[in-house]
Amino acid sequence: MFTRRLRQSSWPGPAILPANLPTILTVTALIAALGACAPVVPPDRVALAPVDFAELPGWDKDDPRGAVAALARSCLVLMKKSAAMAIGPGGLAGRAADWHAPCREIDRQARPVGDAAGARRFFERHFRAYAVRGAEGRDGLFTGYIELSLKGSRRRTARYDVPLYARPRDLVTADLGAFPGAFRGRSIAGRVARGRLVPYADRAAINDGALTGRGLELAWVADPVDAFFLEIQGSGRVQLPDGSIMRVGYAGKNGHAYTAIGRVLVEMGALEGQAVTMESIRSWLASNPALAGAVLAKNRSFVFFREIHGPGPIGAEGVALTAGRSLAVDRKFLPLGVPLFVAADDPAGRLAPVRRLMVAQDTGGAIRGPVRGDIFFGHGAAAEAAAGQARLRGRYWILLPVGVAIPQVAGP
Repeated sequence: MFTRRLRQSSWPGPAILPANLPTILTVTALIAALGACAPVVPPDRVALAPVDFAELPGWDKDDPRGAVAALARSCLVLMKKSAAMAIGPGGLAGRAADWHAPCREIDRQARPVGDAAGARRFFERHFRAYAVRGAEGRDGLFTGYIELSLKGSRRRTARYDVPLYARPRDLVTADLGAFPGAFRGRSIAGRVARGRLVPYADRAAINDGALTGRGLELAWVADPVDAFFLEIQGSGRVQLPDGSIMRVGYAGKNGHAYTAIGRVLVEMGALEGQAVTMESIRSWLASNPALAGAVLAKNRSFVFFREIHGPGPIGAEGVALTAGRSLAVDRKFLPLGVPLFVAADDPAGRLAPVRRLMVAQDTGGAIRGPVRGDIFFGHGAAAEAAAGQARLRGRYWILLPVGVAIPQVAGP
C-alpha cells in the first residue's frame, strides 16, 4: 500500500521520506526474502518440504498395518536393486541402500508392527514425512479403480463375441527414461517396419479387425463397454461358463495417447463436467448404442492383457495390489514402492474423507501430474460403487527413509 502511494505522489523539491521508511523497507525486504525461500517448481518436478508426523491430518487415527503389508511386497522389488541405484526421478527417494533398513525390519519379523499404534511407530522410526508440491500447488485429483468383474468365455460363442487380446509379439515398448532428456517415467510403443518404429494400430483399427486371425484372443466377453472399462481398470475377474474364474491383468498398450471418454462426452454436451463418473458414462453408452462405438474410438489407446495365476491383481511395480492401500501415481514425478499418506475429500459428499497411508505400486494412462493419485479399491460391488464415484480433491505426503538427503526441488 505505501509503495503504491509513493509511486503516485509528486513531491516538489528534494524527496522528504517518512522517518519509518527504513523499517518499512526492511520488512518488505524480509517478506521478499521469505518468498524467495519457497522454490519455484518447474512443471516436470516436485518440491518436498519436511513435516512432523503429527501434522499429517488423521495420522493418529489411521491403522497402517495394511500399508506395512503393501510395503513388504514393494520391498521384494527394492531389495533386488543394486545398493547404489537411484530411486525416483533425480534420486528423489535416495538410493536402494536407504531402503534396506526398513525392508529388513519387515522381513526379519513376520509381524513387525503389532497393533495400529505399533505400525505407526514403525513408520515414525524408519521414515520422515515430506509434503509434496507441484508447479500448481499441493492439491490434486484422486480417483479410484478396481479389479473388475465380468462374464466371459475362453472360446467365442454367440453370447461372448468381444475379444480380450493378448499382447502382440510385434508390439515394441521403449522406456524413454533410459535416454537423455526430460523423458523419465515416459515410454513409447509401436512396431518396427523397415528398421523404423512406427505407430501401432489404434482402437478403431483393432476394432475393425487389425488383429483378427493372429491367435491373440485371450478370452471373449459379451459387451464392448465391459471390455473398454476392463482396459481402464487394468485388471479383472472373468467368470467362465463353468463357474471358474479367470484373472486377467495389464500386459501392455498400443502406444497411442489416452483420451478420457468422460471429457469427450462433456465436449459433446452429453454430460456435465460435475456429473462425470464411471456410472454416468456407462449409463450414457448403454442408452446410446448407435453412438457408443464412435465415442469409444475417440480413445485411440488400447490395452492388452495376460492371464494371471496366483495373487493379484498385479500393478506396474510387478507386485500384487492391496485394496485401500495401493495407489497409482505418475512415475514422471514419484517412484513406485514408496509410502504416501493421502488426505482427500469428496466435494460432492458422496464418499467419506480419505486419511490413509498407501504405497505407490501402480500407474495408468490417465494418471498424470505431480499431485495425482488413483486409489485401488479392490474387488466387488461395494468397491465398484466407490471407485465409480471417486473424484476427490486433496494432497499427499511422501515418506522417505531416515537419512535420505532431500533437495528443495526434485526431478529428472
